[in-house]
Amino acid sequence: MKHLSPKQKASIALAALRGEKISKLSSDYQVHPNQIGKWKKLAEEELAVLFTDKRKKENHSQERIIDELYQTIGRREVEISWLKKNSSLSYPERLTLANKEHPDISTLRQAELLDISRSSIYYQPTVNPGDIQIMNSIDKIFTQCPFYGHRRIKPELKEEYGINIGKKRIISLMKEMGLNAIYPRPKLNLSSSDKQHKKFPYLLKGLPIIRPNQVWGTDITYIKLKKYFAYLVAILDWYSRYVVAWKLSPTLENIFCIQALEQALKINKTEVHNSDQGAQYTSLNYINILEESEIRISMDGRGRCMDNIFTERLWRTVKYENIYLNEYADIGEAGQGLSEYFKFYNEKRRHQSLDYKTPAQIYFAKY
Repeated sequence: MKHLSPKQKASIALAALRGEKISKLSSDYQVHPNQIGKWKKLAEEELAVLFTDKRKKENHSQERIIDELYQTIGRREVEISWLKKNSSLSYPERLTLANKEHPDISTLRQAELLDISRSSIYYQPTVNPGDIQIMNSIDKIFTQCPFYGHRRIKPELKEEYGINIGKKRIISLMKEMGLNAIYPRPKLNLSSSDKQHKKFPYLLKGLPIIRPNQVWGTDITYIKLKKYFAYLVAILDWYSRYVVAWKLSPTLENIFCIQALEQALKINKTEVHNSDQGAQYTSLNYINILEESEIRISMDGRGRCMDNIFTERLWRTVKYENIYLNEYADIGEAGQGLSEYFKFYNEKRRHQSLDYKTPAQIYFAKY
């Protein structure tokens, strides 16, 4: 658990008292849900004590309370003014606006207001430029041939891109990128799960997909940028191919997956949620949201990316039609470009498998 000041603990307890989900608070502040529950209970008890012998305390503390209220009101005015400027922005755009040197709003409070993780404000990618070039080449090979493991990628790198590197380095880079061939084999990537977490069976074998929101599939992929890279998560409706929600992140912290899920659930609710067995999807915080929403949980067999084939096809489409055609400088620029692309993909791009209708037409039955 992170070391938090008494003031920070009080802030978390008050947020819990206000009705914010303990699972979200746990994820945002990296504190165990049970601990937050204890702080919430303690806060309830202490608040009751504050109102005992009210008359005696009222006169004594009136001046102090007024001073604190003025300070709070002033702070809220600064926060509201700042938040109004930033409220309509995407996650990567909000990320770029966080200011560690802000004179009036702490980084913790900025993270709360912008709905981003505090650690992402301090995150500075340190990537070898040579590695970026190799990773981008690996990404192109893997996008075209998702059944390729490191043994096939090695000669392909040499022949197609003139890159001659060893097996161990390829494995290491694939692990960082989150790539794994579709046939069953030991995990090398972000899909490796925490052994203490509960696993769920694959529920979709032989299941006919006949309506929107019957099944949502989700996955994470590597996105190349000019000097470093980012991770993209999407939640896809399998029947209509409609992208219900997506998020970009500079790190693999599970908060961006949780935010994508919460965004999707504001739009609709699925009967079955399918994912790989990655740590992001087997985390307690993520599972709790699904179970609280009474959504059945399905997980791919280990190493079986083809169990989530529709999302794999989405990545190929996104990369060939957008990522590879645009050399995005940073995560903010990528977020803006992908926002425009997903709007086009959902509302304008006609799919042969949908009888040349758009995903939005099928998802919202507008035809």
